[in-house]
Amino acid sequence: MSMSNTPLPPASSHNPELRGRVLLVAGSDSSGGAGLEADQKVLAAHGCYAMTATTALTAQNTLGVDDIHHVPAGFVKKQIDAVFKDIKPDVIKTGMLASREIIEMIGKAFGSYNVNRLVLDPVMTFIMTPNIPEARQLLTVPGKEPPVEVRSVEDLEELGRRLLALGPEWTEDEMEIVYDVLVGPASVTRIEGVYQKTKNTHGTGCSLASAVAANLSMGMAPIEAAKAACAYVEAAIRLAPGYGEGNGPLNHFHSMYTLPFAPDRFVDYLLNRPDVAPVWHTFVNHPFVLAMGSGELPKESFKNYLIQDYLYLVHFARANALASYKAKSIEDIAAGAKIVTHIKTEMGLHIDYCASFGISKEQIEAAEEHQACTAYTRYVLDVGMSSDWLALQVALAPCLLGYGAIGKALHESPDTKREGNTYLKWISNYVAEDYVEAVKTGRALMERHASGLNLGQVEELVKIFIHATKMEIGFWEMFPSA
Repeated sequence: MSMSNTPLPPASSHNPELRGRVLLVAGSDSSGGAGLEADQKVLAAHGCYAMTATTALTAQNTLGVDDIHHVPAGFVKKQIDAVFKDIKPDVIKTGMLASREIIEMIGKAFGSYNVNRLVLDPVMTFIMTPNIPEARQLLTVPGKEPPVEVRSVEDLEELGRRLLALGPEWTEDEMEIVYDVLVGPASVTRIEGVYQKTKNTHGTGCSLASAVAANLSMGMAPIEAAKAACAYVEAAIRLAPGYGEGNGPLNHFHSMYTLPFAPDRFVDYLLNRPDVAPVWHTFVNHPFVLAMGSGELPKESFKNYLIQDYLYLVHFARANALASYKAKSIEDIAAGAKIVTHIKTEMGLHIDYCASFGISKEQIEAAEEHQACTAYTRYVLDVGMSSDWLALQVALAPCLLGYGAIGKALHESPDTKREGNTYLKWISNYVAEDYVEAVKTGRALMERHASGLNLGQVEELVKIFIHATKMEIGFWEMFPSA
């Protein structure tokens, strides 16, 4: 992919239901899985307005292309002119450019219209989206050996850097296993996905580029646009309808049941919402957390934290037991019980750590709860009593997900691993296999139930999550970090 640093134009304001206008310059696919047909489905699924300039008509299906009818370049130019005279697009996305004449024509036409937001599939300008074979072909010089085969993510990144020399400002290659790599002028972003063994991949390139174009037209920055597009295509492949005898089409409308996130992406959506992200960042990067990572946290603060956290975990276990009671399937009941068992193990670690400071279990249990601890735990239990099962899971989520994120970030930091850091052993508990598994269990529980939400319920859950996260911040505030 490739993009410029010119500010994005605002989405269409006269109709709030249409969030961006995109001109598609591409060929038509009679089977509906790729080309203009797929492009328009993607834009519709993103709530954007699609306009077209058809470069070719194809006779094809999931088994292959039988014939191509080229549209004269002059007529393609008339289509482009007609669009720009009436409804100026925010972004242009090109696909099949069927002849040299068309390529030369659109180069001049786009120049005359000062086009600076262009997504080309597969070649090339603001964002370029080749797959690996296309990228290698683009870098092949006649008479010389093609670039080496891609065998690692590092090879993929190098391929992307070499493609930048051809002119785009951003380029994205698809790697078959688990990564997409977005290469920009000063950064490389790895976008991790889930490998799917499937034959239903017809139109993935068209769909990815169109999803990027849709996201750009709605004001997203290049990296965010690419990440969201990859998540969209991943779900579209996974939920493909299975049509045709060959490489089947994607499910472009997998998220059209009015939810603002793709299947199994509720937690990602939640953490990246503009109203959640700043609160979440404050929580996982709190001075108490950073001081623990650097080893500079006062020991007295850590001792008091251990005591209050032990008292918190008593109620955290009660809340998870309540979640099991409110669950309607044996799988969810068992999952809640599994988390309670993990909490009991974690409380044992608290007792051991406190013992190393000369604090007995009896002293811990006799300690008075701090007001912040009481307010937080009773809020979670109140949500559990007054709301449904999923609301309780969301109220519990900042603790479960947050400690996992904090543990991972601190454990990967060189400062944390400096010799003499008293808290390294403690931090390591939250990257241990049992805790990682507990996070996966809790996350999977929420994802499984989030698919049945409506927009009103999503907004209520967001409010609960934000408030519970603020309660977590208040918990840190009990203890001086310096």
